[in-house]
Amino acid sequence: MRIENDLKLGFKNIMIRPKRSTLKSRSQVNIEREFTFLHSDLVGKETPNMDVNIDTVETFEMAKALFKKKLFV
Repeated sequence: MRIENDLKLGFKNIMIRPKRSTLKSRSQVNIEREFTFLHSDLVGKETPNMDVNIDTVETFEMAKALFKKKLFV
């Protein structure tokens, strides 16, 4: 068994300060990211998205609607 004696931090030990922004509206936010793939020259520019309840939410119609908004699932 390995016993670790180094300092451990929790959420109470860390203060997160929001960064100031020059944006005037949330519509100006761009969350599109560029992904590079390991062992490939391919680069994808996509918007990260996470779905839940895949069996009831992720239908072909919903996938098409999200694709129009440049979201992938």
